Amino acid sequence: MKELLSQPWPWYVAGPLIGLIVPLLLIMGNKSFGMSSSLRHICAACIPTDVKYFQYDWKKETWNIVLAVGIVFGGILGGIVFQNPNPMQLSVSTLADLSTLGIKNYNGLSPVEIFNFHSLFTLKGFLFIVVGGFFVGFGTRYAGGCTSGHAIAGMSNLQWPSLVATCAFYIGGVLMSWVIFPYIMNL
Repeated sequence: MKELLSQPWPWYVAGPLIGLIVPLLLIMGNKSFGMSSSLRHICAACIPTDVKYFQYDWKKETWNIVLAVGIVFGGILGGIVFQNPNPMQLSVSTLADLSTLGIKNYNGLSPVEIFNFHSLFTLKGFLFIVVGGFFVGFGTRYAGGCTSGHAIAGMSNLQWPSLVATCAFYIGGVLMSWVIFPYIMNL
């Protein structure tokens, strides 16, 4: 069993399992799958404030908080108990492209040259960690949800705003990968 859980699952198994969450949540109480809303629910539960955005019945969304806690717990289990003993597999061309940008060492899935505590105090690290984190948070709030909420749940419910948001996520990812990331790495 440990061997099964410590290896990556193929797309044709993991994809349908993730996809089945959407109809399951709809059947179990008209719930919508997404992760960014869980931060709002946690803030509404923990921070008593007069901010209108946090004034709603967050107790109806407790299932979403439990789901988010389960994902964190599952990540800890996956990273410690069921850790994959094999190194991350990247294509030779990807490794060559990253090497030309100065990325040669990995700590799990993160390039050590960018994502470490020391890098936080460099221009590159600040741009990637702080500014990038801000843009992810701002974009998620501005789009009214995250990639999982829009791309998995919203598009399966044929919601036009989710299609627009998902297209914007992909365009942003392509721009980051092919234009912004190489520029920042060459600073």
